[in-house]
Amino acid sequence: MKNLQEATERICELKGSLVALDALVPALLQALGAPTRARLMASFDAHAEAARTVLLYADVSDVVLATFERDVARNRAIALAGALPGQQAAASPVDALLLATARVTTYAGTSVLTNAGGFFFRRGHQLFLVSSRHVFADAASCHRPDRLEVGVHTDPLDLASYTVVALSLYRRDVRQWREADDTQVDIAALEIPADSLPAGAEVQAFDDTHLETRGERIATGDALTITGFAPGAHDTVHHLPVARSASLASAYGVRFQGRGCFLTDARTHCGSSGSPVLRRRLDDGARGASWQLIGVHSTRMDLCAHEPGDEPSPGLNGAWYADVLPALTAAA
Repeated sequence: MKNLQEATERICELKGSLVALDALVPALLQALGAPTRARLMASFDAHAEAARTVLLYADVSDVVLATFERDVARNRAIALAGALPGQQAAASPVDALLLATARVTTYAGTSVLTNAGGFFFRRGHQLFLVSSRHVFADAASCHRPDRLEVGVHTDPLDLASYTVVALSLYRRDVRQWREADDTQVDIAALEIPADSLPAGAEVQAFDDTHLETRGERIATGDALTITGFAPGAHDTVHHLPVARSASLASAYGVRFQGRGCFLTDARTHCGSSGSPVLRRRLDDGARGASWQLIGVHSTRMDLCAHEPGDEPSPGLNGAWYADVLPALTAAA
């Protein structure tokens, strides 16, 4: 009886210790900048994989293995978000979606060329800027910038605290962005070196969890959201994008006209190329990310041929499937 009582007391002590750790870990993560948190995630993934290998060959029950995987996933989610499950990182006053959407300005030397949209995507310890490929280079329009600037918030509680990060597009005349093997796919990803981010930068980013379907069916007519920086209409004080309502206008999962894209019905604007196309999950974040990233908006697609006397454009937009991102951001 005494042994049973001691075991019960020990279990209660362990539960109390875990609750204390649950309070400590998010607090520590919130004190870390994005580059440090990225390095932490890379180290955590490596140690978790080593522990997983040990457990697979150890004489332990399935309950131990299941608990290990559950807590690894949970701790990883906390580390990625920098907050308790279900909360926004560092108690930001706005949806993390808005902080993950970026305003991109392209340059040739000191000359401003274009403004566009984009978003941050994290893969392991690497952070990427994702946008339309034609934002980085477009031979058809002789658009060839040599660098770009992307906006980054530096204090999640003070949205007016903001800076721009300059990123070179070429190094020794070699392009630095990644693009799909299919030259028609208008998506590109540019890695953002950790040391290029300012001290205290709090970069929110999409990741592989935002690409998961989780068994939910995407159907024609579903409500979508496209976030971008509408010229003269976005919040220039807090440097936040606006969200435009859209709907899925073509069969999702089918390559429209044989291309790797689908159509959206939305009132979009000039300079929105590269913006994320999103669908709110039915479970509303009960199991993590509440938004599903399904596409990258493009305003440069010639969806159909027009003849003299044809009706005006139907107002449909092309969006490239976001499922290409794992391949684009895979470790080189």
